[in-house]
Amino acid sequence: MKTPVQTPDGTSGDALLRAATRHSAGRCVALCLLTVVSAGAGLLLPYVLGRTLDALFAADSAAAGAASGGDAGTWLLRCAVLLGGLTLLDSCESVLTGTTGARTTAWLRHRLLGHVLATGPRATARFPAGDLVARLVGGTAQAGPAPATVAAFAATFVLPVGAIAALALTDLWLVAAFVAGAPALALLLRAFARASSDCVSAYLKEQGEIATRLTEAIGGARTIAAAGIADRETARVLEPLPRLGHQGLRLWRVQGRASAGAVTLAPLLQIAVIATAGLLLLHGRLTVGELLASSRYAVLATGVGMLVGDLSALVRTRAAGQRLADVLAVPAPGYGTTPLAREGGRLEFRGVTARHDGRTVLDAVDLTVPAGETLAVVGASGAGKSLLAALAGRLTDPDEGTVLLDGTPLPDLTRAELRAAVGYAFERPTLLGDTLADTIALGPRPPAPGDDRTVRAARAAHADGFVRRLPAGYATACADAPLSGGEVQRLGLARAFAHGGRLLVLDDALSSLDMITEREIAAALLRHAPGTTRLVVAHRATTAARASAVAWLDAGRVRALAPHERLWRDPAYRAVFATDTATDTDTDTATDAATDSDSDPAGGAGRSGARGEAGGAA
Repeated sequence: MKTPVQTPDGTSGDALLRAATRHSAGRCVALCLLTVVSAGAGLLLPYVLGRTLDALFAADSAAAGAASGGDAGTWLLRCAVLLGGLTLLDSCESVLTGTTGARTTAWLRHRLLGHVLATGPRATARFPAGDLVARLVGGTAQAGPAPATVAAFAATFVLPVGAIAALALTDLWLVAAFVAGAPALALLLRAFARASSDCVSAYLKEQGEIATRLTEAIGGARTIAAAGIADRETARVLEPLPRLGHQGLRLWRVQGRASAGAVTLAPLLQIAVIATAGLLLLHGRLTVGELLASSRYAVLATGVGMLVGDLSALVRTRAAGQRLADVLAVPAPGYGTTPLAREGGRLEFRGVTARHDGRTVLDAVDLTVPAGETLAVVGASGAGKSLLAALAGRLTDPDEGTVLLDGTPLPDLTRAELRAAVGYAFERPTLLGDTLADTIALGPRPPAPGDDRTVRAARAAHADGFVRRLPAGYATACADAPLSGGEVQRLGLARAFAHGGRLLVLDDALSSLDMITEREIAAALLRHAPGTTRLVVAHRATTAARASAVAWLDAGRVRALAPHERLWRDPAYRAVFATDTATDTDTDTATDAATDSDSDPAGGAGRSGARGEAGGAA
């Protein structure tokens, strides 16, 4: 059965941007009021300038004194106050726009990162790591200005609409002259908005592709250096660059055409309004000041440059918002409220079928691991071993069937119960935390001060010796610790041992150890947690031999379930280890750039050759 999932609040870019606007609602309202007041002051300025000019002419003509509307000095003072107010409003608007954009960007990043981490391997299976990083960093920065842009967009319409109203109040013939060319202006803006939207979406897609390839190249730096293919890899990473440039040029062409149309159309409309005002002046229906005001209102009414800029910003934020919404559309797993039994560890797979990229990797698997027992999972590359391990602790969900822990379906458990009950160790663990002590203690139940659980777990994983040889010991920063692959893997094992819980899943977590260390840790595994159920993905016959039983996967099904000694009589079973070992050796270098298996046990597995159980054919 399909497990329940939490549906995101909004799966469209517009819904996400609306939520971001609501998050900064107070600032958006304040910004909207500021821009509208600023627009109103801007509309008032031509009128005041016109009245000032009339007053100055009236000062030289006593005959015009009665119609001057006031003293010239008073109107000059009003001009100065209005200009000062406009400057102050513009400064406040700039500060509020910047802070609102920064606040929204931070909110988007927090929400997106939280969703990606909650979704886990499901997100990294759908989006490559580089593309995810590009969306989390660049995409949020481009979508962040959306609330401020929307809030300020009101002023973009207030100015032209108010200017047209002012022209109508001055004389209806002025409005008639302007309206004659207004439809062409509207068509120009509509065409620009539609064309630029397609360009921006394609541009962002190519950016994400370059980021993905760059991440892969950085992760595989050793392989690239050893193979001497730096030039070839550079060409591969930058291969989308011409397409990126093409989309950028398309966007510039669209903006150029819109600007060219505006440069042609706007002056014609302004000339039409001014010419009409001049005729009205000759007939005595307008004053010189009203002619000046009408010319300014004509400029404001044809403010296409401002409209094009604001529309371009709005198109960019919408395109970026849609890319963020695509990530949020990946459903996070839902959790229940059922508690686990106080003791146990029985793991069951009932009719479990799991698919990856349309292929059936596990097909109707029925498997039970008794509490306290150790089950080794073996099989050729692509048999579904790592996917089975991921299903055991619900790092991914089956397409059909149910996985149960002590009789309770995993989706029915609370998140805290599930994560406390199941511990993982992976082939390539990531060292999280500031220090080595932090990375060992990482988990839902970190040890209390004075608790020696961290040290005991390190000793069980044979990590205590090399950790103490470091200058700062357990306080060594993870980034400063010179560790080999085997030492990193032992720290991952120590973290799993320190985690505790009733089920421990080792996904090829012993592969980088030498034979002696592997034998000692396998023995310690039984001593360290004798009551814990263990599911061990094994690529070595020695690892399988120490398990209570072996589940042999073949073509997505359990081909046999028996002790290793009994299965070893089958030549096909022995061939699994010979083939798997060879495949591991060949793919170690090829998977250098792949995502760490602990952060991507399902999706990463599908892309990682011999480690890629989820990508195998049924």
